[in-house]
Amino acid sequence: MDSHDLALLSKRDRVRVAVLVVVLLAVAVWVSLHFLQAAPPRQIVLASGPEFGAYHAYATRYKEILRREGVAVQERLTNGAAENLRLLADPTSGVEVAFMQGGVASSPAADDVVMLATLYYEPLWIFYRDAATLTRINELHGKRMAVGVKGSGTYALASQILSINGLTLADGIGRDNTDIVSLGGSEALDALKTGNVDAAMFVGGAQTPLIQRALGDPAIKLMSISRVDAYPRRFPFITKLTLPPGTIDFAHNVPPQQVDMIGTKAMLVARDGLHPALINLLLDAAREIHGVQGFFEAPGEFPGTAPVDLRVSEYADQHKRFGPSFLYRYLPFWLAAVVERTIIVVVPLAVVLVPLFNYMPQFLRWRVRSRIYRWYGELALMEHDVATRTGTLPVQKWLHDLDRIQHAVEEIKTPTKFASEAYTLREHIGLVRSTVLERSRR
Repeated sequence: MDSHDLALLSKRDRVRVAVLVVVLLAVAVWVSLHFLQAAPPRQIVLASGPEFGAYHAYATRYKEILRREGVAVQERLTNGAAENLRLLADPTSGVEVAFMQGGVASSPAADDVVMLATLYYEPLWIFYRDAATLTRINELHGKRMAVGVKGSGTYALASQILSINGLTLADGIGRDNTDIVSLGGSEALDALKTGNVDAAMFVGGAQTPLIQRALGDPAIKLMSISRVDAYPRRFPFITKLTLPPGTIDFAHNVPPQQVDMIGTKAMLVARDGLHPALINLLLDAAREIHGVQGFFEAPGEFPGTAPVDLRVSEYADQHKRFGPSFLYRYLPFWLAAVVERTIIVVVPLAVVLVPLFNYMPQFLRWRVRSRIYRWYGELALMEHDVATRTGTLPVQKWLHDLDRIQHAVEEIKTPTKFASEAYTLREHIGLVRSTVLERSRR
């Protein structure tokens, strides 16, 4: 129907049509806004770790990759994984993404933190100075040990491992004459080299410069743990790792024999609610950085989404299983984000408007016809009454009703295309009138 036909509707019908259209559009807009997320931010804050560590080195690479897509990464240097967790749990810290390792997220502070991906293995390196070869961690009883600074991932993991071996009390203080020193990084390694501590623990990748320095020093030894299979049974976030002879340095045969180790996994984590587009971007960067073979990692093993000790982001899991969406695969990041938001708004509106425009003419035709056809029912009843009534006939009442119906039909504003229906109705009224007059003359 055209606008002229719409104008011929009664005022009440036009109001009803307008209300219907407004309600449907409001529902479509509500659905769009309900599922529409804000545009991805152009800057995020990433908590890494100490300046000498692998986390800082990797943060630099993430900054470079995300900068290509127009996202600025502001790095926040920290003491390590435990401090990163605290920053993520604090909504006022500004930190949205961080590196973390398994074994740290055991507090309620981790409830609002999700894992985006595992990145690589982080072995627990136990270096010591002793004439004898030590193979069990509880053989460090009575020694002075550097276990990392408080707030670091090394300190968090070492505390749990030492505790299960009976070397520390619940509060992390050394048992008996075992001296637990909160010392990490280069200071811990220097203290081990000078004999100020008897052992030092580090958590990090084999490529970490600090680990490389320790492995290259013939004066200190790397512990190969004899009961390595037992630890994953007690701690689900721990993995058994093996370092074959010569892996680090073939020329100098470092290590000289196979070393059995335990370790956990480094993770890329975020505050729950991070924009899905940024999650996709971070995972693509993680694949570029961590997808290669390492000393412990097989090619393509990382990034992964197998749970460690944090809840896995549903968006990260979808990205891992299905890859980036069509838009993000073939369009620049910001263009894909704009197109995605446009689709989210346009599709619900199209779902409402297309059927509305298709069915509205039918609805309007029905409303116009209904104003004509409603009189057919009353006329049919009268025609039957005229044909079957016996005794005294209510001729005047019939004629009055016919005048009323005819007057109502003449008042109907009928579009040209419906003129035939109105004309047929008036003819029918005339036929009934003739029948009434004929019976009145009998």
